[in-house]
Amino acid sequence: MTNQDLLAVAKEFGSPVYVYDAEKIAFQFNRLKNAFSEIKDLRIHYAVKALSNISILKYLNSLGSGMDTVSVQEVKLALKAGVAPKDIIYTPNGVSLEEIEQVVRLGVQINIDNLSILEQFGAKHPEVPVCIRINPHILAGGNSKISVGHVDSKFGISIHQMPLLLRIVENTGMNINGIHMHTGSDILDIEVFLRASEILFDSAKNFKNLEFLDFGSGFKVPYRENDIETDIEELGEKLTERFKNFCKEYGRELTLVFEPGKFLVSEAGKFLAKVNVIKQTTSTVFAGVDTGFNHLIRPMFYGSHHDIKNVSNPEGKFRFYSVVGYICETDTFANNRRIAEITEGDILAFSNAGAYSFSMASNFNSRYRPPEVLWYKGKGHLIRERETFEDLLRHQKVMDFTPKTAKASK
Repeated sequence: MTNQDLLAVAKEFGSPVYVYDAEKIAFQFNRLKNAFSEIKDLRIHYAVKALSNISILKYLNSLGSGMDTVSVQEVKLALKAGVAPKDIIYTPNGVSLEEIEQVVRLGVQINIDNLSILEQFGAKHPEVPVCIRINPHILAGGNSKISVGHVDSKFGISIHQMPLLLRIVENTGMNINGIHMHTGSDILDIEVFLRASEILFDSAKNFKNLEFLDFGSGFKVPYRENDIETDIEELGEKLTERFKNFCKEYGRELTLVFEPGKFLVSEAGKFLAKVNVIKQTTSTVFAGVDTGFNHLIRPMFYGSHHDIKNVSNPEGKFRFYSVVGYICETDTFANNRRIAEITEGDILAFSNAGAYSFSMASNFNSRYRPPEVLWYKGKGHLIRERETFEDLLRHQKVMDFTPKTAKASK
């Protein structure tokens, strides 16, 4: 999408607004697919939590993607988008047995990540195929807030608990058809990921009826110009060879599964906001925009970097600005960031806004959540309307506090 395309979206749909480039999503999907082209049975399951708009789910499904879900609601969204139950995997964390049973009735593959629920489920439903999520105790990402494979993580069953896990499987007679791991986000060191994969292979040897191995995702995307990212092609070459060798050792071909979210949609997304005010203090020039962490919380929550470009004045002289929101809390998107000269009314474009951006939005300060637009075949298509005041009230019940008139005495 060009600057003119982005300005056209802001003009047609208002600001703030999210816009996603369908062509970039397809490029990333095919890039991952091509990196593992020598795998006979490769399945890519998009992580719905990254961006759950139903049109995005339908589009990814049209490319050949299945879905990775973490809640019964995400399962239902995927089904509503037309995804076949067999192409959906459900990997929750900390949910009740009742929710897992509800998902089983919808016919999708379940993935269990703790021994307590595994034992309860196996005792009640030994015939239902189950995938097991292990914790390899390997920190693959650099940011502790987004790495989930470390020793203190709440996710997965520790590899050191394998004897107890196997006892539960034997005692219940349950059917384990898959092994899963996820080490976290922003993986840079492929060798670390491959070491975690070896742990997955070793764990898989304990089960005789596996159908697939799920390697999770967490591939790093570039956040800045010339930024480093996961070398998907190198990973494809090295992991393909090791996976093929394991299948020979195991005695049959297994399915290789990935569940990327950020990798597929992060770079495809732009978040457009209008500059409300330029405010200069003794030391800082603030560009105040018509949004806040109610719409894009990642910079405050994770410390994540989003490039910010002035698409209204891309050739302007560069100055330093602190870009801040209109929320009555500290909601700074960028401190002393070098941006082409900004004037009130300009449109700023935040990059890498496709993943964990709208999906983490809220109505804090009673602000409306913004619309979403899919840029598809050279045109912007509205895929979610901007909220209205009626949406804020939709599920509220208004009580009547009018004083009751006292009855007249006889």
